[in-house]
Amino acid sequence: MSDEIRRNMPLFPIGIVKQLTELSARQIRYYEQQGLIYPARTKGNQRLFSFRDVDTLLEIKTLVEQGVNLAGIKQIFNMKQPVESPVEQAEVIHQDLSDEQLMKYLKKELIHAGKHGKASLIQGELSRFFH
Repeated sequence: MSDEIRRNMPLFPIGIVKQLTELSARQIRYYEQQGLIYPARTKGNQRLFSFRDVDTLLEIKTLVEQGVNLAGIKQIFNMKQPVESPVEQAEVIHQDLSDEQLMKYLKKELIHAGKHGKASLIQGELSRFFH
C-alpha cells in the first residue's frame, strides 16, 4: 500500500479530529461545507477523516490565525492544486472509481469550473446531484 493511499484513508471520527486540530465540530463542518475538505461518510452518515484531511484542517487553522480570511484560504488552496492536462483528466475518469470517489471528483470539477468561469455543457446536469 502506497503512502498516498494511506494518507487518504478515512480513519478518524470527528471527535478524534477535534482533539488533533483543536477545532470545534462546528468549525470542521463549516470547512467541509465550504468545500475545503471532503471527509468520507459511513453508511450511518458519520464523517471519517483521513490524515490528509487533518493536515488540511491544521493548515486552515494556521492561516486563520495569521489573519487570512476564507476567500484567501480558498485562493491559496486553488493555487496549490496542479493544473491537469486533458490527458490526465481522462486518465482519472477512466480509473475504476467507487461511487463516493466519483461523486467527490465530479463535485471538485463543478466547483473548479464555477470558480474559473469554465461552465461546461454538462455542468447543469451534474449540479442536480449536489444539493
